[in-house]
Amino acid sequence: MDPQWDDMRVFLAVARESSLSGAGRVLKMDPATVGRRISRFEEALDTPLFVKSPQGYALSAAGDRLLGHAEAAEQAMRAGQEALAGPSDTLSGQIRIGAPDGSANYLLPQVCARISEDNPDLDIQIVALPRVINLSRREADMAVTVSAPTAGQLLVQKITDYKLHLVGSRHYLRDHPPIEKLEDLKKHKMIGYIPDMIFDRELDYLNNLGIERVALASNSVSVQIKLAAEGTALCVAHDFTLPAHRSLRKVLTDKISLTRSFYLVRHQGDQRSERLNRFAQALSKGIRDEVIRLEGLT
Repeated sequence: MDPQWDDMRVFLAVARESSLSGAGRVLKMDPATVGRRISRFEEALDTPLFVKSPQGYALSAAGDRLLGHAEAAEQAMRAGQEALAGPSDTLSGQIRIGAPDGSANYLLPQVCARISEDNPDLDIQIVALPRVINLSRREADMAVTVSAPTAGQLLVQKITDYKLHLVGSRHYLRDHPPIEKLEDLKKHKMIGYIPDMIFDRELDYLNNLGIERVALASNSVSVQIKLAAEGTALCVAHDFTLPAHRSLRKVLTDKISLTRSFYLVRHQGDQRSERLNRFAQALSKGIRDEVIRLEGLT
């Protein structure tokens, strides 16, 4: 029997989710049915595609070789559907964006709201996670990242630079010893990331400043900034978050000023999709404009 696209679709879901139940959720299919479909597909190809264990389904050597071809088929199907739909002035369908929670909370709501207003038939999903989005598992169609990946078949585009500064609330700065030089920070509590949960070296702000102890920590930058706004301690915050927290004030701006960058990362094969290209362009421009606008308010 020749493999059909529908078999490939089931294969891709199991490969990405590493389980029948996870694939079933994606496909809206009973896990037992997914299992039968995979068994039938393996029989048709006369080779095992997965190694089954209590931990789940891992790709076999043959499955790993098939994966790239299955993803190419998926991209070709999407491109074909777009071609049949014909050109349109607006975007439609569903697009999912993965992003670290700082940009997801403080930039993407405004940017995506404007894109949605211009494209009423488009469904936009924002996945806010304090970790790297796994595009190979199709957790998202594209991702905003804080560093450029160097491995994988990916399209990487720099979106914009952004600034970060050490901040404290008015109340905290009023009630604690003055901060005039770096050495003064030893007298103050710091807020930062949980050290063993820093998922990108670009986020290791406090280590770069020589600060060893983090009195209050979270894997979410949004939680960190809200802790600082409560007047509990100091933290490093993106300048674009400060208009949302009017009580926060920059500290030691002549000595502590960090610059980081946002990148848009996509599946390489998606460059053939006019719909995704147009969305990526609108998203990148929207993020650039919003960073400039918000940083101008600080």
